[in-house]
Amino acid sequence: MGKPNLSFWQIWNLSFGFLGVQIGYSLQNGNTSRILEALGADVHSIGYFWLAAPLAGLIVQPIIGLSSDKTWTRLGRRIPFILFGAIVSALAMFFMPNAEYFTYLLTPLAFGAVMLLLMDTSFNVTMQPFRALVGDMVNDEQRNLGYSLQSALINFGAVFGSLLPWILVKIGLSNVPAAGEKVAESVIWSFYIGGAILLATVLWTVLRTKEYAPKEHAEYNNIDLNAAEDKPKENIFNLIGNAPKIFWQLGIVQFFSWFALFLMWVYTTRAIANQVWGPAALDAKSVGFNEAGDWTGVMFAFYSGVAALFSLLIPSIAKSIGRKKTYSFSLFMGGLGLISMFVVEDKNMLLLSISGVGLAWAAILAMPYAMLSGSLPAEKMGVYMGLFNATITLPQITAGLLGSTIIVLFGGEPMAIIVIAGISLLIAGLAVFFVKEKVQE
Repeated sequence: MGKPNLSFWQIWNLSFGFLGVQIGYSLQNGNTSRILEALGADVHSIGYFWLAAPLAGLIVQPIIGLSSDKTWTRLGRRIPFILFGAIVSALAMFFMPNAEYFTYLLTPLAFGAVMLLLMDTSFNVTMQPFRALVGDMVNDEQRNLGYSLQSALINFGAVFGSLLPWILVKIGLSNVPAAGEKVAESVIWSFYIGGAILLATVLWTVLRTKEYAPKEHAEYNNIDLNAAEDKPKENIFNLIGNAPKIFWQLGIVQFFSWFALFLMWVYTTRAIANQVWGPAALDAKSVGFNEAGDWTGVMFAFYSGVAALFSLLIPSIAKSIGRKKTYSFSLFMGGLGLISMFVVEDKNMLLLSISGVGLAWAAILAMPYAMLSGSLPAEKMGVYMGLFNATITLPQITAGLLGSTIIVLFGGEPMAIIVIAGISLLIAGLAVFFVKEKVQE
């Protein structure tokens, strides 16, 4: 017996909490470098601080995936992890921009780095079960819709999260730190608001979603619960060794995609500060640098808005031309957009460049999971989704370790790294053609 069709609003509720999680994640992506520079980090070392995020994901997501596969509670098996991660994420968001007030514990920079690690670890605790939840609940016919709708909600959240500091400046909050302080008021309140929305939206999913009970789950996925008790326990290494080929093929695409995204997130603020604002933005506490930080948020919001709209079109486009062509085209557009930033010196024209990233981002959030989930055993969906997260974290770790070397090789010019990120997306687009799906398009 197959899984029943869900209504649009049931699928919406499955992922609604991801809206808030992405608001928090976007605030982190758009403002972490800005906060860390204000706390004392420099452009040559800032990539090392960002390593906290992928390292946390590499360790946490497979553990959470395996644990949620085996956990059955009154709330479900994925939802308890989603709720716990959201609570810890929100607390870390409240503390990080106030790092300077905890000097009795650690230096401001060290405290900020610890909060970044805690924040991203808990984001990972929340995100992985959300993706597995969609895989658990939707049938094959609705899989494209499920992950595309999740991608759309993620990107609507990213638009708001990225724009929030800029919006708060427009309504009167200060865009530069007050005398004797390190972080601007607009950034601090952005993190407060983002954390509160994160909790509210996750609670919506928790209260509005009813996961399948163990017996229903087994029936819908042709699992013999009695036979399962006799199966030998598998460790992570066995699971990796038995992963379907598409796991590794998509992993190559993911490597070059996320290598590019990490470089973009870390270096965009400093890159556009140097290129558009010039000498007026050299000081991390200057008006010019903080304007560049706000504009980075506007750019990230713009590409997220493009991604949100494109996400709604992906199911019909993929049905018409196939998942692979849709995925590859999107990555190519993202790569060309990043490369074009090298010759743009007008901040408004940067929005045109970053729009290509929006197409790539929408596809990155939806297509690999839609392509992979159909090839995974239902009883191991969570752990394999967690292991697949290594294709996100390992390229980010690689980019973090190489970023300072690359920037030195190019004379300390961060815009050169943005171009390298664009080339990496082009390579990812080519790698898509080597992916072989289990079910023919």
